[in-house]
Amino acid sequence: MKARPVLVVLYDGVRLLDVSGPLEVFAEANAHGGRYELRTASPGGADVRANTGTRLGADLDLAAADPRGATVLVPGGPVWARTIADTELIAQIRRLADGANRTASVCAGAFALAAAGVLDGRRATTHWDLLDQLARRFPLVRVDVDAIFVKDGPVITSAGVTSGIDLALALVEEDLGPDVARLVAKHLVVFLQRPGGQSQFSVRLETGRPRHEVLRVLLDSVAADPSAPHTLGDMAARAGVSVRHLTRLFREETGRTPARFVEQIRLEFAQQQLEGTTDPLDVIARRSGFGSVETLRRSFARGLGVTPSDYRARFRTTGVS
Repeated sequence: MKARPVLVVLYDGVRLLDVSGPLEVFAEANAHGGRYELRTASPGGADVRANTGTRLGADLDLAAADPRGATVLVPGGPVWARTIADTELIAQIRRLADGANRTASVCAGAFALAAAGVLDGRRATTHWDLLDQLARRFPLVRVDVDAIFVKDGPVITSAGVTSGIDLALALVEEDLGPDVARLVAKHLVVFLQRPGGQSQFSVRLETGRPRHEVLRVLLDSVAADPSAPHTLGDMAARAGVSVRHLTRLFREETGRTPARFVEQIRLEFAQQQLEGTTDPLDVIARRSGFGSVETLRRSFARGLGVTPSDYRARFRTTGVS
C-alpha cells in the first residue's frame, strides 16, 4: 500500500488534544493496515510548548517540510489571535496548503487557514464559541454553524477540540474505507459518527445585537421567559409593529423567522433543564414553553438530532459514581 504522509503543524500555544487526537487515529489506523507516515513540523524545528505547558518536539523545520502528497493538519490553540499575527507561520501554512494533497484544521486552526487565504470562498467550521468571530474577521469564509466537520474540496475544517478525532476518522474512511474507520473508532472507544451537530454544545445560540431597539427588547423578553406565549401575533403586539414588519426585522437582524428564534430559545432552556435538574420531561416541556413531551421531542430531533432522554444521559453526568 502506498504511504500516506501526514504533516502536523506545531507552534507555541497549540492545543495538545488538537495534535494528539488526530495522531492517535492515524496511528491506530496503521495497526489495521494503514501506512500513514506521521511527522510534526515547527518554526525552525524547535520544541514548542502546548497550551497545557507540555513540551512537544518537532521532527523538522516547517520551512523544510515538503507538502507534496501529504495531508497537512493545522491544530488550533486558545490564543488564536496571537497565532494568526505570526506572519511567517501563516506564510508557511499557505505554502504547505498550496502543495498538499489535502489540508485540514482542528478547532481554532481554522483561523490560521483563513488568515492564509485557504478558506476564501469555501465552507468551513470551527468551535461553536468562535463561529461569530471567524465570520466577522474573515467574511470570505462561508461559516457552517453546526457541522462537526466540513469538507470543501481538498480542505477540511473541524469544530472544537475532540472533533479533530471525528475529522481524522473521516479521512481514514476516505483513504481506507468504512470498515477500517469503524474498527479504529471501536478501538479508541469513540463514535464513528457522533449524533447531533455542535449546536448541542452551545450555552446560548448567538443572535448578535440587533440594531433596532424594538427587536432587541423583544429578543430579551423571549429569552427571559421562554414559557410565555410568544406567537407571532403576541410578539408583534408587544413590539407595536405589524406581523409583516416584525417578520422582516427578524429575517434581517437574526437570519431566522420569529417562530424559529422562539423554538431555539426554548430548546436551549430545555437543554439547561435536562443538564441541571432531575425533573421529568413533562415538567420540562411545560417550563420551557413546548407544552407537551411530544413537541419537546420533535424540537430536539429537529435541532439536535437526539431525544431529550438521550441528551440528558450524555450531558447530565459522566456515568461515574
